[in-house]
Parts: sequence; structure tokens; C-alpha cells
Amino acid sequence: MLALLAACGSAAEAGTAVASGPQPYLTASPSPSLTPLPPLTQVFLPSPTPVVYVVVAGDTLAKIAAQYNVTVDALLAANPGIQPTALSVGTRLTVPSGSAAAGEPTPTAVALPNLQARCWPEARGGAWCFALFHNPYGETVENLSAEFSLLQADGSTAGSQVVYAPLDILPAGRSMPLAAYFPAAVPSGAAVRAQLLTSIRLQPSDARYLPVDLPQTLVRVDGSGRSAEVSGRAVSTAVSGTAGTLWLLAVAYDAAGEVVGMQRWQAPGTLSPGEGVQFDFQVASLGPAIGTVELLVEARK
Repeated sequence: MLALLAACGSAAEAGTAVASGPQPYLTASPSPSLTPLPPLTQVFLPSPTPVVYVVVAGDTLAKIAAQYNVTVDALLAANPGIQPTALSVGTRLTVPSGSAAAGEPTPTAVALPNLQARCWPEARGGAWCFALFHNPYGETVENLSAEFSLLQADGSTAGSQVVYAPLDILPAGRSMPLAAYFPAAVPSGAAVRAQLLTSIRLQPSDARYLPVDLPQTLVRVDGSGRSAEVSGRAVSTAVSGTAGTLWLLAVAYDAAGEVVGMQRWQAPGTLSPGEGVQFDFQVASLGPAIGTVELLVEARK
């Protein structure tokens, strides 16, 4: 996962004078105003004679899709259990041939608003860029990916890359950043554009993900505002099913609400119904001082 490096910034927490020590606060649960997800439209499964591809070092879903002239959406639909953020060497992927076979509906890509896109330069001349996508619907979506492009003043593209979300799911009413790193030298004055490529509605019958509660999570922003410590306890509220993977994503925002950093934490073991696990990790700012930190959680069987 991203090992985000801290960058210098102002040391002011939103609306609060910075003391010499850490500034603790409890995170709050959001109260989203949700809209219904658009109805599932009829699309079709790929041909019943697909290709089986074995992942090698350096592969991404976008690269594999381009190699076989299929879309990333089609590749995700043909491999519903795949985790784009953890594509392992040796994984066997079903690659659709591109022809359609009538009859069975598959998940439809969902349009999500992009709330912001911003880059923070680093000392070596590169830049970390973030785009914040929001799920305004009443249902969870999964498998987010986006293409980041650096645009020069004349409109030409200085570089582009396809990236995947740090978590596989984005719950209803929540926002999650995607991040791309552009190495030196990033042109002066270049702007970033992020275009959503994939986002699939999670079917109500899908039982791969389990509910988890984060009671009384504590965030301590240090005196410089450059990092924050996140601690607390994650408790499985599932009736049945054991989570084989538990991820927490801490997203740091500055006082203006811009994403300045994120860090993903993974639980060391499994999590059974009713069980809890303690967490304690840090998230750093790549730009101005951290004002707030929000958490997202994913538990997967």
C-alpha cells in the first residue's frame, strides 16, 4: 500500500490554535443524504469460451484489458472475486472474448461525482495527486478505478496512468480518494484530471463483505500538523461469517477540506462475529497541516 511521505505545511488545525502536544478528537459518524441508485439495466455476459490469463509481475487490470482488447468493466464482470488493489502474481483471470451472449444481466457501471482533484509536489520534483469520489446513492459500489492525466497549459497531456481505489468498496453516502504518483519532473503549472473508469453496484445478494463497527475511534494530530495517530477498536457486527481480510483507510484532510494524505491498515488475522481487534497507526500529510481524519472500513470473507 501507499507509504505516504510527510511534506511541510502550515501547522494549524481547522479553527483551533495548535498546542505543543497532540490534538485528540473523536471521529464522528456521517449522516448522508442518499438518493436511489439507478435501476439495473440489461447488459450481457461475455462469450462462454473465454481465455484464462495468469498474472505476471507488473500486470494491472488495465494493462491486461488493453492486451486482449476488452474493457476493464468486462474483465471485472468476468472475475467477480478479484481484488484490483491486491492483484497477485499467479492469479488466474478469466478474460472475456468480447462477444455477447444473450440472457443474463451483469452489474452496471455507476457514475460517481468527483468532488476534487489536486496534486501536492514533493522535494524530488514528483507529485502525489488525489481525486475524491463520492457515492451519493443508497447502495454500496465496488471496484473503483480512474485514469489520472497531467495536463499542461497548452492542453497537452504530460503523463497519465490508471489507478485503483485503496478499498474494494465505497459505502453509501461516503467519499474515498484515489491516488496517483507522478515521478519527476512534473511540469510547472500542470493540472490534474481524474476520470472514473469503473464503479460497479454491489448486488443485495452479495455476501462477500461483512459489517464492522468502529466505536470511539480517537485521532491525535501532532503539533506540526504533519501527521496524525489513529487508534481504536474494530468490532465485527456480523451474525455469521468470518472476515479473512480487514482493512481500515484513514483519509487526512486539511482545513479547506482538501485530501492531503491517506494510509491503509490491515488487521493481522481473521475476525469472527462479535470479535474485535485493536488498531493504532499513523497517516501523514503530503501538503498543508491535517485538519481532520476520516475512516473507512472493509471486512471481506
